[in-house]
Amino acid sequence: MTTAVMWFRRDLRLGDNPALLAACAAADRVLPVFVLDSAFGCVHGARVRRLRDSLAALSAQTDGALVVRSGEPAAVLREIADEVAADEVHVTGETTPYGRSRDALVQRALAATGRRLMVTGTPYAVAPGRVNTSGRTPYRVFTPYRAAWAAHGWPAPADAVEPRWRRGVAGEEVVREVNGGVGENAALERWWTFLRMDLSGYGEHRDRPDLDVTSGMSVPLKYGEIHPRTMLADLAREKDTAGSAAGRIDSVRRYMSELAWREFYADVLWHSPKSAWRDWRADFARMRYDNDEEAIQAWRDGRTGYPLVDAGMRQLREQGWMHNRVRMVTASFLVKDLHTWWPVGARHFMKHLQDGDLASNSHGWQWVAGTGTDAAPYYRIFNPIRQGLRFDPDGHYVRRWLPELRHLRGAAAHEPWRHEDGYAGGYPPRMVDHAQERREALLRLDELRQHRA
Repeated sequence: MTTAVMWFRRDLRLGDNPALLAACAAADRVLPVFVLDSAFGCVHGARVRRLRDSLAALSAQTDGALVVRSGEPAAVLREIADEVAADEVHVTGETTPYGRSRDALVQRALAATGRRLMVTGTPYAVAPGRVNTSGRTPYRVFTPYRAAWAAHGWPAPADAVEPRWRRGVAGEEVVREVNGGVGENAALERWWTFLRMDLSGYGEHRDRPDLDVTSGMSVPLKYGEIHPRTMLADLAREKDTAGSAAGRIDSVRRYMSELAWREFYADVLWHSPKSAWRDWRADFARMRYDNDEEAIQAWRDGRTGYPLVDAGMRQLREQGWMHNRVRMVTASFLVKDLHTWWPVGARHFMKHLQDGDLASNSHGWQWVAGTGTDAAPYYRIFNPIRQGLRFDPDGHYVRRWLPELRHLRGAAAHEPWRHEDGYAGGYPPRMVDHAQERREALLRLDELRQHRA
């Protein structure tokens, strides 16, 4: 009986998986494999635990056939292909700079022994590089990209498959127990629950970190426990059946737009690989930044003295996740108030975020920093106090993550300096004056403009 290897990466699911379909069609049996790439040894904490939970769920779905090994993918996969006499290793296409170079090495290693790396599908509804302007150039601004992306469309979810697994191949133990809230089945259940319970209010309340109304799907999308194509198909049905419910229709559009942002940033990175850790706008290379490690560490620790910023950073440290509105505020504070180059913060986020996606993370930071694709960039500076009062009006989010402020009721938690007992719980005073640092940030932008002139 013939065997094909299915190398899982950002597609830890069995449903809607074209690469798995191709593997099943190519051989009598399929060996599911995941390689714990030694290149990613720098990530830890909640992010690593989440990956291992997802692998445990996938192992359960494959009835224990999943083989997990650590090392250099090229060497590991050549070794496994030799063990099971597999002519083909099947994968979902990769789009990041490292992923593309890694896959090229794997392809060469397999070819040296007469084997093939077979690439099918993409982690996105529309593959990066597929949508271009009428002049066949990449889109540089989101809004026209979104229109072209929607007009291009995407295929329906792939057919279900029931693989015949190859067994008896040694691998590493991932975890002893399966986390019931993780994996493909849990992702689908969470998604369906969101559609039933929270979709209608998404458009109105999605910026509120104090309300649990977001879908929570960024982590399942990161690990490929669900494909965006599946989600878009469900959203299309929701739109068709919404009738005259304007709020629900608006929520569907807004959610689709968020998925489009994810695909846009993947497209930007595809065309500009260096923008992963460098300014997409090269003219910002001469911007003047500080490198105050003590201030940066206070930001990392959630000890800046600005409650919304600190609440977000402590949530990141404890949960490996942060509400998107708060991500923008915390990023703005590091770049505009502490005058720090954005990759410093982006690397910290990638180190800890369970949903850390290179394209979305780096270009999201550049959107805030003003060095990326946004049409109206640098002078957007988030006021952390106003943002807190607007999007956490009763202070519930801040008090959840900052026990030092739990004695302050309502919106008072956002401005402890205005209350006689505001610092009674040991919360730190503000490390900088936001208004002053805002002026400084704009001054540095003027310096850059004068240099260009």
